[in-house]
Amino acid sequence: MFDFISGKVDYVFPEYIVIENSGIGWQIATPNPFAYAGKTGTVVTVYVYHYVRQDVMGLFGFSSREEKTLFTKLLSVSGIGPKGALAILAFGEPVQVVQAIENEDEAFLVKFPGVGKKTARQMILDLKGKLQHITPNLFPDLFNPEAGQPVPGTGSWEFEEAVLALKALGYSDREINKISPELKKENLSTDQYIKKALQRLLK
Repeated sequence: MFDFISGKVDYVFPEYIVIENSGIGWQIATPNPFAYAGKTGTVVTVYVYHYVRQDVMGLFGFSSREEKTLFTKLLSVSGIGPKGALAILAFGEPVQVVQAIENEDEAFLVKFPGVGKKTARQMILDLKGKLQHITPNLFPDLFNPEAGQPVPGTGSWEFEEAVLALKALGYSDREINKISPELKKENLSTDQYIKKALQRLLK
């Protein structure tokens, strides 16, 4: 029904962003809302998936069509809902998910919140061999040594935003406090704090 929405970033919440277009504020859940932090008033294009079930309806947004496609593929797996699919994408390294599925690496997949052995096995059965076409377009800089270098932020504010995002993803204060000392040693953007935090939480 919807392919994308272009508009100004009106507000960023821990669980979603609001995009203003023609006087309408579109509430869109994204894997990492704080990737849009600092872009208030900036026009962006968000590729959206309109999720409709008997008692649930919502918009889920992504930075590329490839990421959106990966989300829809994950939704097709029994046991994975939209929140679970978002949590997987929020890890920040979807290429690792594709590789884990192709390599039948259940030990990696069960690290994601809500993914047990049964769901991990189902992901492999349903998606193996169906995701390779996503990777080249989604990760054009995967083998570029200059890609993915940290962009320093101001530190404390970005870290606090990252903590809010982690709580919105369902992580407890105990889990977050365990990795906080190590993260606070770095000076990163909110998005990068979240990615590093999730990498540590999923180990």
